Amino acid sequence: MLFNYKALDNSGKHSAGAIEAVSLDVAVGSLQKRGLIIVEIEPAEKESWLSKWHLGTGVANKEIVILSRQMATLFEAQVSPLKIFNLLAAEVDNDVLRKQLNQVVTDIQGGATISKALSKHPDVFSEFYVNMVRSGEETGKLNETFNYLADHLDRQYEVVSKVKNALIYPAFVISVFLAVMVLMFTVIIPKISTIIVESGQEIPIYTKIVFGVSHFFIDYGIILVVALIVMAFFLVRYTRTPVGKASFSRFKLEVPFVGELYRKLYLSIIADNMNTMILSGIPMVKAIEVTSSVVDNEIYNQLLTDTVLAVKSGSPLSEALSVHPEIPGMLVQMIRVGEETGELGKIFRTMAHFYQRDVLNTVDTLVSLIEPVMIVTLGLGVGILLASVLIPIYEIANSAGL
Repeated sequence: MLFNYKALDNSGKHSAGAIEAVSLDVAVGSLQKRGLIIVEIEPAEKESWLSKWHLGTGVANKEIVILSRQMATLFEAQVSPLKIFNLLAAEVDNDVLRKQLNQVVTDIQGGATISKALSKHPDVFSEFYVNMVRSGEETGKLNETFNYLADHLDRQYEVVSKVKNALIYPAFVISVFLAVMVLMFTVIIPKISTIIVESGQEIPIYTKIVFGVSHFFIDYGIILVVALIVMAFFLVRYTRTPVGKASFSRFKLEVPFVGELYRKLYLSIIADNMNTMILSGIPMVKAIEVTSSVVDNEIYNQLLTDTVLAVKSGSPLSEALSVHPEIPGMLVQMIRVGEETGELGKIFRTMAHFYQRDVLNTVDTLVSLIEPVMIVTLGLGVGILLASVLIPIYEIANSAGL
């Protein structure tokens, strides 16, 4: 549990901060051992509704990359950890990150290691990040570790952001198209339909269908919106259950074109994480366990969890992965070569670069295919709608001798 406190030191100087403890008494005892006279102490605020709904931590990936670069530089200059985090906390612009760093400073002052202090903030510093820092502490190469982390996070940011941007563009265009269609069906078509019906002309079947859709939106539009909101609510609730997470993860992998892109993205993340952790001296089993928690897909998460059990029982990594169809045979063969030559870290680095390039190429190809398909599809939709309305109007004009 986290407690915020205000205190005086032996010289009467005011200080404030936060301390992690199992209870209020333990927190008070820990502060008194530091020679502090407690003025005020209370539990920190409860988790906000924003964090409960997982709407973001308020700390961008780029900020963590920059922070890691700065830490690497300062450790290389042999600045003490306490001073490093004090400097970074004072310089950082993000209020959320500044608060986290101030708490890290407090924990380090209390005798905690850097990895232990960072592990208390999993919403900012992932398990992968903490384990890398712990490895750096054990080897005495924290400057290299933070450089590794910055490079790794930079690569991941580039790949993941490009995938997201590629999917956001068509989603935005389709959303705007649907909004325009709803506006046409609810505002423009009803006025035109009144004119066509009152003319007494025979209405073509395709025009009747358009008018029927328009009347449905007008008569049942509110019910439809409420039904969609309720469905979305229960769908979100379902995707947060274990079964729902697994189903949604499987669905993402089976969507045509997009599914293949997601597969390559997850393989890229797995290979890059394994490469970074193995080359940093983290044991194989621990590296797989941490990687399973980083991959944001239940299918690959469970796959890696099963792999951990197989490796613990004595199976080689390549053999443990070969039973899963989600892992390509080429990757299994490369891992087997790495095991035989003792260069598994380098093999993972090679495969990470291969899959990252593959993801970026696939994104470029997908975007180049999506654009013409969307243009043709949207053009056909608008053309059919306009033809359904304009042809009867043209016939009315001809019959009137205009």
